[in-house]
Amino acid sequence: MDDIVLVKTNKVVRPRPLQAASIPGLLGIFQNEWDALMLSNFALEQQLHTARQELSHALYQVPPSLASIDELERYTQISSHPLHKTNKPGILSMDIHPSKDIVATGGIDTNAVLFDRTSGQILCTLAGHSKKITTLKFVPRDELVVTGSADKTVRIWQGGEEGNYSCIHTLKDHTAEVEAVTVHATQKYFVTAAKDNTWCFYDISTGSCLSQVGEASGQEGYTSASFHPDGLILGTGTTEAVVKIWDVKTQSNVAKFEGHAGPVTAMSFSENGYFLATAALDGVKLWDLRKLRNFRTFSPYDSDTPTNSVEFDFSGTYLAVAGSDIRVYQVANVKTEWNLIKTLPDLSGTGKVTSAKFGTDAKYIAVGSMDRNLRIFGLPGDDQMDDDAKPSAE
Repeated sequence: MDDIVLVKTNKVVRPRPLQAASIPGLLGIFQNEWDALMLSNFALEQQLHTARQELSHALYQVPPSLASIDELERYTQISSHPLHKTNKPGILSMDIHPSKDIVATGGIDTNAVLFDRTSGQILCTLAGHSKKITTLKFVPRDELVVTGSADKTVRIWQGGEEGNYSCIHTLKDHTAEVEAVTVHATQKYFVTAAKDNTWCFYDISTGSCLSQVGEASGQEGYTSASFHPDGLILGTGTTEAVVKIWDVKTQSNVAKFEGHAGPVTAMSFSENGYFLATAALDGVKLWDLRKLRNFRTFSPYDSDTPTNSVEFDFSGTYLAVAGSDIRVYQVANVKTEWNLIKTLPDLSGTGKVTSAKFGTDAKYIAVGSMDRNLRIFGLPGDDQMDDDAKPSAE
């Protein structure tokens, strides 16, 4: 009984306000309440929109450590490293470890070489493929390297404590040359694309092929592939000059970009998620993924010189294009001109640069050509080693 509280109410009940005494009055009250609710909802939507804009700006603002345009304009070759064999020269693919200063190169000599730029030493040579290595990627989370080759196989290499790598999986799902490897944003999956007109979706931990996607309507093979930064869509380039966009979940082709001449040799998504750059014989095309249209085309070389590589830096501020030389552009928007910042010469003497990658914060650019040398371009004085300490591959 002690817990019971007596409720005392006023014996006099207040009458309803005059407006609520009639149906028109009630409708007016309800209308006022509805208007107040809608105004409050509109104000909340405005606040949400502002918060999203601020968050988007915070996520994609340029890091203060990023190399400036003035620095890029002063880039020159600071080192050259002969990593591959002299009897089979040629670097066809390259990747840079995002947290370590390690460059991986894949060559015509069937080997992949891991090179420590800081010490100037070869860490490991991955030997096992029987034909040229056409593509390779780091998987930093598990210290893996994935390589694809013209021998139709894909190999997964596991790094050890002493810096050595051993092959833990050999994948043989393709029936033609493997042309591209791209790693999902979660680093749990990767995709390979080949000239057999299929792409395969793999589980990295087990090396099992979860699905193999092909199109019965066409015979064109795939020559390039890249995941979007959010991992929801996949881009592939074909021998028939078509860029295809795939929904990764449904594995359906959701868009096609046409207009190139010749095989699509390379592609790169910007980290802002809006732009896709593709390269082919006729140069580089930039695509707006929001409107699914081409908004700019670069034709840096003559009609007989293909563009072999195109790459956004991690901040999405710069774009590197490689063909008979290396050209670095400043990324702008759809309506603003993308200015050429710097042209770096091909010092291999072959006239064919096959790959160009930005280092961390664009502090250097690693370049592979059809000779055996990995070349590093950066600010004079930034070389990490003496010329007489350069390693050599036999």
